[in-house]
Amino acid sequence: MVGSVAAMNLLQRFRSTPRRLAVASAATAAAAVAGSLATDVDSRWYRRRDLPAWQPPGVAFPIVWTALYADIAATSAATTTSLDDQGRFEEARSYWAALGVNLALNAGWCALFFRARRPSLATAGALALAVSSADLARRAAAVDPAHGAALAPYAAWCTFATALSAEIWRRNGDG
Repeated sequence: MVGSVAAMNLLQRFRSTPRRLAVASAATAAAAVAGSLATDVDSRWYRRRDLPAWQPPGVAFPIVWTALYADIAATSAATTTSLDDQGRFEEARSYWAALGVNLALNAGWCALFFRARRPSLATAGALALAVSSADLARRAAAVDPAHGAALAPYAAWCTFATALSAEIWRRNGDG
């Protein structure tokens, strides 16, 4: 009986993980599309910004973000599957809510910086995103240290983005 329950639980995990991966992938893709639509690196306003020499080349951003979004989706699916497998359903719901806030902050930075043209607000948004990303990594690590380690680059990149936003704001002000 115990063996059949374990087998049923394992079967349920294999059925539920792809569904969670699809949901997490759709959410991250929506954030990526929203952010991309708000981003205009060819605008006259952006081209006139005094950018620091340590800003990565433009080609780096889509490469890094694609990898990070894939990581967020896969790690979030694995984390919430593990939480559900452990019967920690409220923590799984809380993780999904935190992920939703994180992805909204993620897309929101692009709108604050490129559409509103407010580096000060974008810096505040980037800081909130960095804190939120670190929180996702913390939540994932509480389930499995490998999950937290997988999200650590996302938190690091968002922290770097905060410093970059702040430097652009310092050099150019708002507007």
